[in-house]
Amino acid sequence: MTPEPRTAGEPPDASARRTLPRLLARNARDHPRLPALSWQPPEGDGNGDWTTLTWAEIHEHTERLAAGYAGLGVGRGDHVLMMMANRPEHWLSDLALVRLGAVPVSVYGTAAPEQITHIARNCRARVAVVEGADQAQLWEPLLTDADTPLERLVLAEPGAEGGHVPYAALLREPTAERFAEELDAARPEDPLTVVYTSGTTGEPKGVVLTHRQVLANALALDAVVELPPHVEHICYLPFAHIAERMLGIYLPCHRASHVYLCADPAAVGTVVRKVRPAQFFGVPRIWEKLCAAVRAVLSLMPAEQREVIDAASAVAREHVGYRERGESPPAELEERYARAREEVLLPLLAAGGLDRVTWAASASAPMPVDVVHFWAGFGVVIMDAWGLTETTGVATTNSPRTGFRIGSVGRPVESVEVRLAADGEIEVRGESVFSGYLRPDGSVRSALDADGWLATGDIGRTDDDGYLWLTDRKKEMIITSTGKNVSPALVENALKEHPLIGQALVHGDRRSYLVALLVLDAEAAPAWAAAHGVVADGTVAGLVAHPAVRAEVDRAVAAANSRLSRTEQVKRYELLAGEWGPATGELTPSLKMRRRVIRDKYAEALAGLYGD
Repeated sequence: MTPEPRTAGEPPDASARRTLPRLLARNARDHPRLPALSWQPPEGDGNGDWTTLTWAEIHEHTERLAAGYAGLGVGRGDHVLMMMANRPEHWLSDLALVRLGAVPVSVYGTAAPEQITHIARNCRARVAVVEGADQAQLWEPLLTDADTPLERLVLAEPGAEGGHVPYAALLREPTAERFAEELDAARPEDPLTVVYTSGTTGEPKGVVLTHRQVLANALALDAVVELPPHVEHICYLPFAHIAERMLGIYLPCHRASHVYLCADPAAVGTVVRKVRPAQFFGVPRIWEKLCAAVRAVLSLMPAEQREVIDAASAVAREHVGYRERGESPPAELEERYARAREEVLLPLLAAGGLDRVTWAASASAPMPVDVVHFWAGFGVVIMDAWGLTETTGVATTNSPRTGFRIGSVGRPVESVEVRLAADGEIEVRGESVFSGYLRPDGSVRSALDADGWLATGDIGRTDDDGYLWLTDRKKEMIITSTGKNVSPALVENALKEHPLIGQALVHGDRRSYLVALLVLDAEAAPAWAAAHGVVADGTVAGLVAHPAVRAEVDRAVAAANSRLSRTEQVKRYELLAGEWGPATGELTPSLKMRRRVIRDKYAEALAGLYGD
């Protein structure tokens, strides 16, 4: 069970007056020796020594750090920009600034110079904290930009500061009486952060979130999850993403839990194996990659061993089926599942560090159902959720406590209401729905209608039990030349059910039929080739051209088409070798597809698919 949301001795209405600084003070008082934050040196691989601060040490450290920021002239209501990986300087600065009454604003490390300029001008920050010399080069032109009020850069890496402020110089003993009066004086209605949308289309918009909205969402999430007290969390997504802000900063303060910082997302598997967390959150692409890696290992096992695993997985899925229907599994099935889990499934999960997981979750984009069913075969039910930056993260979620439907994104949490417009667009309102978008003059532009409803841009449907099922983004729906509406995500997830296909983009707006760009999975493809005796030049690019691989992908597309309507079927495709990612621009930092970027990059290939 999660910790009680209200500390013993607090009045019943105390949660309505909560702020992040009050939670930090409570944790330092009630849980002073509990571990709060752990990290490795920047070059750490997850296996070496970790440094840990307790909640009492966090409270003392952030007070000294807040004094340093106050010495730079940062005060109540000021925005401070941060571009760093998931390192302690980022996490601790975030809390120190909040204690000071300032508003921390994280920027994606992959942001383009024009996006950085837009954000700096929009939030009017005078101070930015960046990781090292490479990041400083991106920000230095703004120091002399007449339209940008940026005055100072703070550099986190020792020895890289040049003429800028070294981060270590911020740690000082608080002395000024005025500083002591201002510390921890935030009100529930004050802005806690501004989160800029990652910009799949257009310029990023600054979403203003208050203490009240964030903590209302935290309470609502605690009502639907079951976790051990002071649960650990592996923090590897960017802090510029609302999911990691909630999971990696705000919920740990609310729950007095333990955060493990993972600065390099590529090392998350190693950290998971070390920590063996009770909870693990991954955007769909993370779960897809883990699934592909496990499938690759299973494909190389002897047939007898695979048969044992397949039998155990079938038992696990049968057990999950009863739970999904809200029924108690028969005693005989409980016995078979307990035996299969203990003898077969747990040892396999332990190899990846997932044997203690009681809450596995995903959000950010539609989750491929075959991936969910794959993990259900290990007894791990991924609780898919849905929400936006504008809803402070999760608005609906599946829950082991209140029920789940595989393929849906669950039911609304307590802090929001959900309804569907006439065209199927999802609308939300409630305590955890944002105040509005930040204007350069510091005011907030509301995006709500007169009754407080937010049009989300997502299309969905609800079933008789109140579960929400996503269809697609309203702006991303394909309208064919015959006027038929097609959800690209639905078709793409059908294509990705075959392990060879790691990524897919479907195209066909105002065209008579659909085509697709398919990317071979870099882990599953070599394993499939080895298992089928396919000899290439040892590269994924070599496999793309191999007749056996092309024939298998043809069968995969045909299998997907057999489950789709005629309008949704893919008539032609181009097979690619290079995986799409944030570094090459096809994905956002939160691993969502930038469709326009991909279409522009492969415009010639897409046009060729419509040639005679």
